[in-house]
Amino acid sequence: MIIVDRPETLVVGYAVRTTNAAEADPARARLPVLWGRAGAPGAFAHVPGRVDENLYAVLTDYESDHNGAYTQIVGVAVRTAARLPEGMVAVRVPGVPALLFEARGPMPGVLADTWQQVWKHTESGAAPARAFTTDMEVHHPGGVDLFVAMLPSFGEPSGPPAQVQATPA
Repeated sequence: MIIVDRPETLVVGYAVRTTNAAEADPARARLPVLWGRAGAPGAFAHVPGRVDENLYAVLTDYESDHNGAYTQIVGVAVRTAARLPEGMVAVRVPGVPALLFEARGPMPGVLADTWQQVWKHTESGAAPARAFTTDMEVHHPGGVDLFVAMLPSFGEPSGPPAQVQATPA
């Protein structure tokens, strides 16, 4: 884990609200369906202005900490989100200092192990502390880069929380 300046990123994709407890129960888990939809061939072919071929997972709108509810958006980075495809949302991930965790190896197991490291760091009270504002996974051919927003040393949240824009009616 290292501290980096995470750049601002605009992501368009599909969203669900969930908890880690729900995800541990296969009958209540919502992320497998979300990832299945996002991972389907051509799932984002109709999204204009893509920045790259990576998949992005944005975790935001935290109710509290890693035990509370949060929203996860899985999608692609774009230059602009002027017209959202039906059923999708846009989220602006603020550029902030973040802890970078690199997940390399067989997925999804190594990513789950990496999140376990994040939770252990959080529960230990180690510095820097998590901000629980907006975290982001960047899934690329080499693995996953996990950017975890952190509190600045003076204890205020770093940057504004992500702004989620619902699909126009």
